[in-house]
Amino acid sequence: MLKYTRLFLILLYSFTLNAQSVLPGAARSELYLPMLKGKSVAVFANQTSMVGEKHLVDFLIANGVNVKLIFGPEHGFRGTADAGEKVGNYTDTKTGIPVVSLYGAKRKPSTEDLASIDLVVFDIQDVGVRFYTFISSLEELMESVIASRKQIIVLDRPNPNGHYVDGPVLEKAQKSFVGMQPIPVVYGMTIGEYAKMLVGEKWLTEPVQDIYDSLLRKGKNLLKVVPCKNYTHQTVYALPVKPSPNLPDMSAIYWYPSTCFFEGTVLSEGRGTTKPFQLFGHPSLPSNLFAFTPTSMPGATNPKLVNQKCFGWNLAGEPSEVRKRIAGKLNLSFLLEAYKLFPDKEHFFIMPKSGNIREAFFNKLAGNEELMLQIIAGNTEAEIRKSWEPALSDFKKIRLKYLLYK
Repeated sequence: MLKYTRLFLILLYSFTLNAQSVLPGAARSELYLPMLKGKSVAVFANQTSMVGEKHLVDFLIANGVNVKLIFGPEHGFRGTADAGEKVGNYTDTKTGIPVVSLYGAKRKPSTEDLASIDLVVFDIQDVGVRFYTFISSLEELMESVIASRKQIIVLDRPNPNGHYVDGPVLEKAQKSFVGMQPIPVVYGMTIGEYAKMLVGEKWLTEPVQDIYDSLLRKGKNLLKVVPCKNYTHQTVYALPVKPSPNLPDMSAIYWYPSTCFFEGTVLSEGRGTTKPFQLFGHPSLPSNLFAFTPTSMPGATNPKLVNQKCFGWNLAGEPSEVRKRIAGKLNLSFLLEAYKLFPDKEHFFIMPKSGNIREAFFNKLAGNEELMLQIIAGNTEAEIRKSWEPALSDFKKIRLKYLLYK
């Protein structure tokens, strides 16, 4: 017994050491600072773009890099804007560097933005979920940078949901900014691996892909990924900075792929509470369920069902227990149960003003029209999961070509 206990402790220590010693690409400055020397640089970053205790922009400036421009994604450069809130251009008060929002009047840098730039550094902490818009921002950025024949350097970061692949694969008819490519909801790749997939599968627009391929044949690769160190897809990695206002902790990050579907329904998905994506419910659900009331707060100034008492579910828990509970797959049981208990089923899903069910936001999240119809029809979770094949298995084979980590 003592022998096995000792072996367990050794394995636990090795696992813990591995998780603690993970270095994101941004921390491996020896690999990318030489590429930035003497160049005019633009940085795509937000509040997660940290090198130790210092923001990447401050770190680059301290190391003599000529940072001329900052691009900001959804939630803004400092990460405080509400989900979906349009952000304008401004000058960063700390550095005096102009900030161009790519989640406001435009989603791509203009030719003028890139005219005096030699290369762009991309450093964003992603959470590995298709409808989390940072991979869409990455794609839009790559389109513009490559079209201008400039290089993009992706500083890779661990994916906290990178240990599994699951969900329906997006169909072309449902392409939007919350899903641009035929990948499942949880795609099991770091953002650096995903960037490699975009060019490797020729998913960029044809003229841009032609530029990339032509220069690659001439020995010039416009995409450089600086990999993480000591990371595998089974590494348990706790994010040191919350990636957005409504993903405040690891429990929310683990539940997010499953519970974000409630954004396409009339139910509260927990915005306006301290446990977004872990609480969900509605005033008309049975009053014996968990009770909570969304309120206005930073990052959720006007949440769904604000100041209304809702009844539903509380999935909050210790991250390690939540990760075990999810067990490497999407959990549809709460979505199915909520629909079953909802009294006014005709108004469970939020429908567009056009009345066209195909344009419903729920279908954009799902990546197809089928999931909504399956829920309405009363299909079981097993039946729904079966319908994701063979597209899901086909994606898993494609994914293997681009993995940088075990």
